[in-house]
Amino acid sequence: MRPRVSIVIPAYNEGSEIEVVLGRLSEAVGLPHEILVVVDSPDDSTVPAVEKYARNDPSAAVIVNDVKPGPAQAIRFGIERAAADVVVVTMADGCDDPQQIDQLVRLVERGVVIAAASRYSRGGQQVGGPFLKGLLSRMAGLSLWGLARVGTRDATNSFKAYDVDFVRQAGITSDAGFEIGIELVAKARRARLPVAELPTIWLDRNQGVSNFKLVSWLPHYLRWWRFAFGPRLSLEDIRATADRSENP
Repeated sequence: MRPRVSIVIPAYNEGSEIEVVLGRLSEAVGLPHEILVVVDSPDDSTVPAVEKYARNDPSAAVIVNDVKPGPAQAIRFGIERAAADVVVVTMADGCDDPQQIDQLVRLVERGVVIAAASRYSRGGQQVGGPFLKGLLSRMAGLSLWGLARVGTRDATNSFKAYDVDFVRQAGITSDAGFEIGIELVAKARRARLPVAELPTIWLDRNQGVSNFKLVSWLPHYLRWWRFAFGPRLSLEDIRATADRSENP
C-alpha cells in the first residue's frame, strides 16, 4: 500500500534510543506511512538500532545521506526519497508529539502547503530547553506571525507537514542546521500559499545531547526571516531568487 505520509527523521548517533521514538510513532500514527531515518554515515550508531526495529516493523527504514553531512541535508535527502504526497519532519530525540502527525497530514490534504506544530499558539507549550534558544525562537515566530503574516506562530519548529509538490517546486536551499522549517514557511508566504498550525507541547529530550548549534546557525535563520518579507512571487521566481542569494 502506498503510504499517505512519509515521516523523515534526521538522526546522528542516537543508538538504541531511536527504537523508543520509532515505537511511539508506529503506535500513534494511524495513516498508512513510511518512516525514513536519515543518517550521514553507515557507521552511525543509529543504523543497527533501526535495522533491528525494522525486522518487526517494515514501515521503518534507515537511509544514508551520501551527498553532504548535516541535518539540513539529511532532511532534504529524506524528502527527495519520500513515497507519499505528504512529508512530516520530526526529530529523533522524541521531543515532538507523534499523536499529532495524522492531524497535520490531513491539514495538508485539505489544501495547505505547510501544517506546522506550534509551541507558541494558544494551547501550545515548550517544556525545557535552553532559555536563549527558546527566547530567540519565540521572538522570530511571533514577529513573523504578526508582521509577515506567515500563517504560523512557530516558523522555526522543525515539526511540520509539507505538501511534497510544493517543496519540490519551491526547492530547498538550506545547508545548515534545521533552517528548512523557516525557509519553507518564508517561501510559502512569498508565494501567498496557505500555511496552518496546530498547538503542540514540545518536551526537551531527557537523554542524549542536543546537536543544535545556535551561534553558527543563527545567521542562516536570520536570512530566511528577512526573506519572508517582500512582494508576492511565483514559485519559479522564489526558487531563482533564493538560489541567487545563496550563490551571488
